[in-house]
Amino acid sequence: MTIARFGRKVLMASVAWGLIAGTALATDISFWTWRQEDKAAYEQLFADFTAKNPDIHVKFEALPDDTYPTMVATGLAAGKGADVIHTHAYGWLEQFVKSSYLEPLDQATVPSLANFTPDALAALSYRGDGKVYSVPFATMTLGMLVNLDVFEKAGLTPPTTWDEFVAVGNALKEKGIIPVANGLGTSWFNEMFTSVITGPFLGNDFAAQLQTGEATFKDPRYTAALGKMLEIRDYLPPNFAGVDYDTSGQLFLSGRAAMLAGGSFDIANYKKLNPALNMDFIAPPSAAAGDPPEASKFYDGGYAVNAASPNKEAALKLVNWMGTKEFGDKFSALLGNISPIQGVEISDPLLNHVAALNSTAVPHLGPVYFRFDKPTGSELIQEYITKMMAGDMTPEQVGVAMTEGLARWFTPFQGK
Repeated sequence: MTIARFGRKVLMASVAWGLIAGTALATDISFWTWRQEDKAAYEQLFADFTAKNPDIHVKFEALPDDTYPTMVATGLAAGKGADVIHTHAYGWLEQFVKSSYLEPLDQATVPSLANFTPDALAALSYRGDGKVYSVPFATMTLGMLVNLDVFEKAGLTPPTTWDEFVAVGNALKEKGIIPVANGLGTSWFNEMFTSVITGPFLGNDFAAQLQTGEATFKDPRYTAALGKMLEIRDYLPPNFAGVDYDTSGQLFLSGRAAMLAGGSFDIANYKKLNPALNMDFIAPPSAAAGDPPEASKFYDGGYAVNAASPNKEAALKLVNWMGTKEFGDKFSALLGNISPIQGVEISDPLLNHVAALNSTAVPHLGPVYFRFDKPTGSELIQEYITKMMAGDMTPEQVGVAMTEGLARWFTPFQGK
């Protein structure tokens, strides 16, 4: 064999080995979520990521919503969890962090954390060490969804103050229209309903005072705000105690009800269900004219890295990209949710309007501050609000029960 022929064979073998090695270097990582309905959107987003990182491919896997926390815990404990895990926020993270299942994140490993506000990062941090464990994925805003066609036909204008809200509620009732579609048949929805109505009567000062124990839920400001819920019982659907979340939505979508206390997470779905719906999203009625609009706000979850992932470097690349403006812009466009990434451009006018409300929003109290141990603030208010609306508890009794229940673990309330 000549030297030239031998050289060509070596070159061809080297090229072939390089192709094999390149294939071997490709990494497949898995992504677990409870949001099966978002599969098509995430597959588009992951395709964009792979276009920038050709050696990393992401597999979308949706687990059942109702058993998601248990299945994630079981998978991680068995060493079979996904590389990247879609998490909820606040207290949900703590069980996994305490078991060392999630990788702590910082700007050295995930530079895009710089794109988030401190309150967004706090929602995905562990209180025990102050470290971030999940890249925030969505901001949720709570306010009033309004059917503008219903208002126009009734010759009315959506209310901005409580006095206007009462006047509009009475006028709608006289015309045979349900003023507010909410019922009490779905516990988690009831907590949001309560937050929408009470938030403008509490404000950020009250929220800050709760954290230190300077105020408790016995505070007259809170019990007076709860009393506003009692004032609107006549504006709710007949037999409202048994009306669940889905039924409330149908009452609003069909035009039988003019308003719905709900969240920004409903907007995209309602547009799909009724493309002809002429809908607005406004801040809840304020205590007085001239008050700033005060919707309620919380963070819905994030993207975490499995601490035991064999593909940790690739997983960190993915979650870092999921904190960039490029991801956030397309996320909001595809899913109709508000990204918490600073600088994201929202093309939908209604969603952009809702995002603007977040600048003066108050915290959604239960999840933001009181979901870190049992009983959670969410569990307590969901139970007590139904009793109060049924006439079995007064606002003052609810305030006492909330404070005493949380004092079992929330130190600032102990002895109050």
